[in-house]
Amino acid sequence: MCAWCIMSSHVHLIISTEKGNLSDIMRDLKRHTSKTILKAIDENIQESRRDWMLWMFERAGKHNANNEKYQFWQQHNHPIELSNQQMLEQRLDYLHNNPVESGAVDYPPDYLYSSARDYYADQKGLVPVILLS
Repeated sequence: MCAWCIMSSHVHLIISTEKGNLSDIMRDLKRHTSKTILKAIDENIQESRRDWMLWMFERAGKHNANNEKYQFWQQHNHPIELSNQQMLEQRLDYLHNNPVESGAVDYPPDYLYSSARDYYADQKGLVPVILLS
């Protein structure tokens, strides 16, 4: 991943690949994260919303034959091809300023669930990134 930001209701990613297909990467990312998160919810008996969340994911899963049981992610993405440096920089700023706009933090690197620390501060974030030039 080159840049990322996880919000409470959505995720922003700027990714690229030299090998493979981005659709396959997104499919595998969604599959892995949904199974990991659903397992964490299911095993956390202290989570007060556990039964409700699993019920909601199961209910959503029944509406799509592609699901085994639950649906965690929406079926669609909103990909935008970043075809020039100006577009790349604009989307990178948008991605990192999303937590600021939502009121979660005052400064992008203060948001833990983002690659902003890698870009704005001389720190490493939670996930290793390849900086976009």
